[in-house]
Amino acid sequence: MKQLVILILTLALMNSCKDKTENQPKIPVENHQSTWWKEGVLYQIYPQSFKDTNGDGFGDFKGVIEKLDYLKSLGISMVWMNPFFESPLVDNGYDVSDYRAIHPRYGTMDDFQEMINGMKARGIRFVLDVVVNHSSNEHEWFKSARSSRDSEYYNYYHWWPAEKGKPPYRHSLFDPEGGWDYNEATNSYYLHTFAEAQPDLNWENPKLRQEVYDIMKFWADKGVDGFRMDAFQFASKDTTYPEFPEGHEKDFIKWYGMRPQLHDYLKEMYKEVIEPYNVFAVAEGAGSTFQDAHDLVDEDRKELQTAYHFEYVDMSKTPAGYKLSEFKEVFTRWDKEFSEKGWLAIFLSNHDNARMVNRYGNPSPEFRRVSTQMLNTFLLSMRGTPYTYYGDELGMTNIDMPTIEEYVDIDAIGKYKSALAANADMDEFMEVLNYSSRENGRTPMQWDDSENAGFTTGTPWKRVNENYKNVNVAAQDKDPNSVLNHFRNMVKLRNNNKVLVYGDYQIIQEEHPDIYAYTRILDDKKMLVLLNFSDHDSNIKLSEGNSNNEILINNYESLNINEDLFTLKPYQAVVVSIN
Repeated sequence: MKQLVILILTLALMNSCKDKTENQPKIPVENHQSTWWKEGVLYQIYPQSFKDTNGDGFGDFKGVIEKLDYLKSLGISMVWMNPFFESPLVDNGYDVSDYRAIHPRYGTMDDFQEMINGMKARGIRFVLDVVVNHSSNEHEWFKSARSSRDSEYYNYYHWWPAEKGKPPYRHSLFDPEGGWDYNEATNSYYLHTFAEAQPDLNWENPKLRQEVYDIMKFWADKGVDGFRMDAFQFASKDTTYPEFPEGHEKDFIKWYGMRPQLHDYLKEMYKEVIEPYNVFAVAEGAGSTFQDAHDLVDEDRKELQTAYHFEYVDMSKTPAGYKLSEFKEVFTRWDKEFSEKGWLAIFLSNHDNARMVNRYGNPSPEFRRVSTQMLNTFLLSMRGTPYTYYGDELGMTNIDMPTIEEYVDIDAIGKYKSALAANADMDEFMEVLNYSSRENGRTPMQWDDSENAGFTTGTPWKRVNENYKNVNVAAQDKDPNSVLNHFRNMVKLRNNNKVLVYGDYQIIQEEHPDIYAYTRILDDKKMLVLLNFSDHDSNIKLSEGNSNNEILINNYESLNINEDLFTLKPYQAVVVSIN
């Protein structure tokens, strides 16, 4: 009888927003078409941290092959893997020296082929990380280009002749000295948006563009199903190199990203690669306005297929955390903007951010499980393609790195040098870095409670999180209440219910300080999602309704009702089918 009352009161919440939802427009055809990259769940693998099979301390393709059945057990249908190309590894592979070769630490081309064939046999598609805003300075193109202005590859990069004087200042995200570096052999400066070892490629050169398309075709011929375009919003440059105003680097995307020529290049890429190979592409970043994002991904543009923006991941970069009201507002605003055209990636973490549960949940032993379950419920019940990062299906957490000597990441080291040069409060800087560093999200996968969490028999490239004895796959696999099995259940629910893919989203009681509540509606299917983002019980007041409801997901054993109040426990997550 109590469960019946719960369901009656749950529908009442749905009825309370009936006037808001009944008048919502029907989902347009573009967003309602059956498309594999919309309906799938993507799982991101940072390969050097996933599974090591040869004892060198770095993950490899054979390690992924060993865990293919695990990937299938998650229910995911796509894998995006960070770069594994030949590279001097200045930026962990985001500095490519040969786009058609594999770094030996990961294995061979035969290993790669076995890996993706194994994925396809299990219904999993493969998304390749393509790094073509820049190359490594060890790439044969750049080694030739820097030797002479007469090199056929000189114009594959951006140069400023020294006889014109000092080049106008350009900010570098990894180099406190700026974005130009002098090359004596050519008496000219080359441009690098990131590290000096990552010279920017000149997309204005049609020969360079054709080289990139040929590289993409090479991998598509090997069975790659999609491409993630790293830092691609910066690929087009204003080659007049005007003087930018002082302080412009604080609005980096506005000044360095989304130059008009970018769309010409993407349309060309679509015609050359995306359409004929029936693959999809997502670029890192979506510009600085909604119009930028739509211009990238609306179907009639024939450019990219999915917008991957950073507004909500950028709101939790310091230990001060974020406000739920802002979190709701950002997700609701972006969903509304893309309700009729275009498509979004939905994510809370990746290789460039700290762990999801530290930033948006509660990593304490008391609440780590339920708060991670709550966050995964959110990701898998929103409109858009969910991107989940390896280890988040377990609730992996940040590690503690209070001193700069523990960091190997070029981004962390560059920021530290910049802070020193600016006479910043270094204690405060290290507190923020310890909380937000992307190295937190790159620690080895925690497979079991054996030495090094079962990741390697050698010395891991990065130390394993101390909590691996309790937070690991083996411990969670057979526990029906674990983060892992909750994740599997949510993926299954999404895979079996198109309403969670294409359904209209409507927020409920947006002003509620603790609870994020919304409905998903598609044709005659309705689902209600209730998420308590707080570490205490929180109530939503309900009115009368009927009992034709079914509770599909609940990360607690029960729901609490007291007269007309629906009480959610700390970080409780509930999904209800409204019939």
